[in-house]
Amino acid sequence: MPLFRVTVKQSKNSNGIRLEKGMSVEVVSNSFSNPVLTNGGQSVIDAFYRIYGVDIKKAGALSQVYLDVERIG
Repeated sequence: MPLFRVTVKQSKNSNGIRLEKGMSVEVVSNSFSNPVLTNGGQSVIDAFYRIYGVDIKKAGALSQVYLDVERIG
């Protein structure tokens, strides 16, 4: 199962949620495709909530405009 690192590209403050550039999470995926685009990005949403306590979807940052996805394993 591939491992991806998802990193915030730019700071964003939206809907009372603050995302800082450089915040990153590691996500294990069942498929080789981008985890932001797979299953509505649920694994990425869960990882950011688990590690930082922020809802990245509510902040409107669940897209490749704000997130850099890198396969690391």
